[in-house]
Amino acid sequence: MSDLPPPPPPSGGGQTPPPPPPSGGGGYTPPPPPPSGGGGYMPPPPPPGGGYMPPAGGGYPAAGGYAAPRNDGLAVASLIVGIISLLCCGFILGPAAAIMGFISRNRIAASGGAIGGGGMAMAGLILGIVGFVLWIILAIVYGSALSHLSTTT
Repeated sequence: MSDLPPPPPPSGGGQTPPPPPPSGGGGYTPPPPPPSGGGGYMPPPPPPGGGYMPPAGGGYPAAGGYAAPRNDGLAVASLIVGIISLLCCGFILGPAAAIMGFISRNRIAASGGAIGGGGMAMAGLILGIVGFVLWIILAIVYGSALSHLSTTT
């Protein structure tokens, strides 16, 4: 780039000594050496001035480590249909909920605890029966009211 010759090598036959380290530390303090013995995970120190500290424990649940059994889908369906049978179409939906609840209870009993939802199946069975009986009573009352009105006029 330029036509100047390179500078001459330094006299003394060796290399120049490195510059001395800066005094005053420069604002950086090296981290402390790791503790000896054990060698496992060391949690970080708490933040200065308080602040949020997450709870210790690793985030795992304190339960025994086993997952709860899955609910039987027929038990859930029995409960839903049983609730609906109280509101409408109890003639059809009541027996359907009762039958689904009965079948689901038998499945749950035969599974040996692998399938859950026995309470939902029983509730669906009961609600189905109640819905059916309720709609039968309402039909009888409605029919007798209609016959009473037609005979008096």
